[in-house]
Amino acid sequence: MKVFYWSPFTSKVATITAVINSAESLQKFSNNKIKSHIINVFGEWNDYVENIKNKNIKLIYLSKFDFRKFLFCTGFIRSRLSYIFIYFYYFFLLLKILKKDEPNFLVIHLITSLPLTLLALFNFKTKFILRISGYPKLNFIRKIFWKLLSKKIYKITFPTKETYKLFVKLKIFDINKMLVVYDPVLDINIINKKKSLQIKDIINKNSQYILSVGRFTKQKNFEFLIKSFSEISKKYPSVKLVIIGKGELKEKYQKLLKDLNLNEQATLLEYQENIYQFISKSICVVIVSLWEDPGFVMIESAATNTVIISSDCPSGPKEFIDNNSAGYLFKTNDQQNFLDTFDNFMTDSKDKIIKKKISAKRNANAFTRFRHYKAFSQLLN
Repeated sequence: MKVFYWSPFTSKVATITAVINSAESLQKFSNNKIKSHIINVFGEWNDYVENIKNKNIKLIYLSKFDFRKFLFCTGFIRSRLSYIFIYFYYFFLLLKILKKDEPNFLVIHLITSLPLTLLALFNFKTKFILRISGYPKLNFIRKIFWKLLSKKIYKITFPTKETYKLFVKLKIFDINKMLVVYDPVLDINIINKKKSLQIKDIINKNSQYILSVGRFTKQKNFEFLIKSFSEISKKYPSVKLVIIGKGELKEKYQKLLKDLNLNEQATLLEYQENIYQFISKSICVVIVSLWEDPGFVMIESAATNTVIISSDCPSGPKEFIDNNSAGYLFKTNDQQNFLDTFDNFMTDSKDKIIKKKISAKRNANAFTRFRHYKAFSQLLN
C-alpha cells in the first residue's frame, strides 16, 4: 500500500514534524506493509533529506530545481504570491505523479487548494484524505470550495475534538467522513535521551526561567508575553524569560525588550534542534497564543514533566489542560488574568503541581506515534 503526503511549507511549522512522524509510524508499525512517500514540491524538504532517508521514507521530487530562495515566506501578501506560484507551476507536475504512480492514498496537509482542485477536475484511483492542520481560517471561498468537494474527499481528519465539533456545526463535510486523529508528536525514547543533555552556555544553567517556544508571528503573541513579563520580573526578580523561535517579528521583539529594559532578564534564542533540554530545565512553559491546534510544545512539555501555563485560545490548550487539571489556563490576551494565574503557579503546593503534571503526562500519551498509527491505519482499510 502506498501513502503519499502533500505538505509544501514556506517556513518552519509543527506540521513538518507531524508529517515525518506520521509517515514513519505508518511504515514502522505496519512492518513495511504501508510504504510512505513525501512529495518534495519546490525543495522545502531538502534540509530533511538525511532524516527522511534514515527512516526509509521515500522522497518524491516534483522538480529537481530548488525554488526556496525565490519564494517569500514572510508577510501576508508576499507569502500569498508564493502560494499562487506553487499552485500554477506545480499543477500539472502533481497531476502527472498521481496519474503515473497511483498511490492508494494522498494525505493533504498544507496548500490544500492545488490537490483539491485536481480532485475536482479529474478522476483518480487515489483516495484523498484532507488533514486539517492547525486551527483553520474559514473564509467564505474556502467553505464553499470544501463543501463542493466534500463528496469526492475520502476522509477528513482533525487534530483536536474542539475543531472536529466546530466542523460538525458548520456542516461542510459528511459527518461519517470526519474523525479525530491526534498528531504523532512524541517518541518517549528520543525525549528521554535529549532532555538529559546539558544546556550549553546559551543561558545560565542555574537560572530559574520561564520558557516559551514558537515562530515569531502574530499567532504566537509574544508581544503580550514580553509586556506581561515586565510585570512578573518586578515581583519575581530572580525569574528569567527565554523565548525560542524565529520569524518576521524578531526585530520588533528585540526593540520591545530594550524599551522595557528587559535585556538582562529576558533572552531571545534562535530555533534549537534539541528543544527538550530547554523545556525540562525550565520552571514552566508558557503558551500565550491566539490559537493553537493542538500545540506541540504543550504536549512535549507534558511529556517532559514540565508545568504548562496556557491561554484558553481555540482549540488545543483548553481540551488538553482540561479545566486546569493538567496545567493552568488564563484568558487569552488578558494580562491581569495571566499575572494572577502565574501567581497561582508560583504559590501552589508541590502536591497540587505534581497532580497537574501527572494529568498532563497522561493526556500526552494520546499523542504518541503508535497511537497515531493505530488511529490512522483504520482509515486505510
